[in-house]
Amino acid sequence: MESKLRVGFIGAGANTRQMHLPGFQKQANVELAAVANRTVESSRAVAEKFGILRYYGDWREIVEDSAIDAVCIGTWPNLHAEATIAALNAGKHVLCEARMACDLREARAMLAAAHAQPKKVAQLVPAPFSLDFDSTIRAMVLAGELGDLLEVRVVHTVGHLACPEAAMSWRQDISRSGQNVLTMGIMHETILRWIDEEPSWILADGAVFQTQRSYPGEGASSVVEIPDSLSVIGRLSESGARLVYHFSGVESGKSRMEFRLNGSKGALRFDAFQKQLLFAEAGSSEERKITLSREQSRGWQVEADFIASIRSDKPVRLTSFADGVRYMQFTQMVADSLADKSRRVEGAQYTNA
Repeated sequence: MESKLRVGFIGAGANTRQMHLPGFQKQANVELAAVANRTVESSRAVAEKFGILRYYGDWREIVEDSAIDAVCIGTWPNLHAEATIAALNAGKHVLCEARMACDLREARAMLAAAHAQPKKVAQLVPAPFSLDFDSTIRAMVLAGELGDLLEVRVVHTVGHLACPEAAMSWRQDISRSGQNVLTMGIMHETILRWIDEEPSWILADGAVFQTQRSYPGEGASSVVEIPDSLSVIGRLSESGARLVYHFSGVESGKSRMEFRLNGSKGALRFDAFQKQLLFAEAGSSEERKITLSREQSRGWQVEADFIASIRSDKPVRLTSFADGVRYMQFTQMVADSLADKSRRVEGAQYTNA
C-alpha cells in the first residue's frame, strides 16, 4: 500500500485555486494537509473551501511542519527562491509555480538546492499552451520535415495595458515579478521544448507607456518598470536561425498568441488561442491542419506528474529546474540588454558562467 502523501500549499492565488488544489484533490491517497496564504483570514477561507486540515498565517510554518511531505508554491515570483530553498533544505518535495524566480541568480540557487537533495522532487509548473502539441512538433523538427531551421517567430499581444487608467498588476511590479516581462519567459520555455538550442546572442527593446499605476483599492500609485511592450531579436547557437519575438499589452486590435517555425522545406504555425497546428510546404500558401490522436492529447497533468515522480522516482520532464534555469537565462539576457540601451548580449557569457 502506498503511504499517504501530505501536501502543503504556500500561497493560494488564482492559479492554485483553479488548477493545483483541484488537481491534487483528484490524486489517490494525497492529503491537502495545510495552507498558508498572505493572511490568516485568507488562509482560513481557502482551507474551508477545499477541505484543507490546517491553515497558517506564515509560510514558514508549512516548511517547519514535519507532517508535510511536499509543498506547492503558488506565490508571486519574489518568494519562489526563498520558499523553494527552505522547503528542499527541510527535506520536502517542491512543486513551484512559474516563473521560476525573479532572476537568473535566484534560479541557479534553486537548482543548487535541488542538486543538494537528489532524493527530493523539484518541479516547476510548465507553460500550458502547447502541452498537447509538444511531442508532435518536436518529432517533426527532429525528423527534418521543416528542413534547415531559418526563423523562430513568437508573438503574443493583448490589450489590457492600453488604457492609462488600468489598475496596477503584480506582473508589472518589479518587486514582485522581478525581471519577468509579460509572457516572454513562458513563451520561450515552450520553444525550448521543440528546439534544443540556446540563443547565441539577443538584443531587446521595450517601452513602458504608463509609468504610474495604482493597485485596486489603493490611492497611492506605484512605479511601473516592467515594459508594456517588448521585442527581442537574436540567433540560435547551432542552426543560426533568427529569433523574432514580440510581446505587447497594448494591442488595440485582435489579440494573438502564435508560434512559427520557418524552415527550408516547410513551416509550422501553432495558434495557441485556437489550439491549431498547421503545416505548409516551402513556397506554398496552403496550410494543412495537423490532427492529434487521443493519445497525443496530453493536456494538464501537472499534479499527477508531480505525485508520480515522488512515488516512482520518475524524472521530472515538465518542467525540471534545469530547464527553468534555461528560460531564466534568456530572461536575464533580455533584462541586461534592456538595462543597457538595447545592447547586443552574447549568450556565451551566461552559459559559461
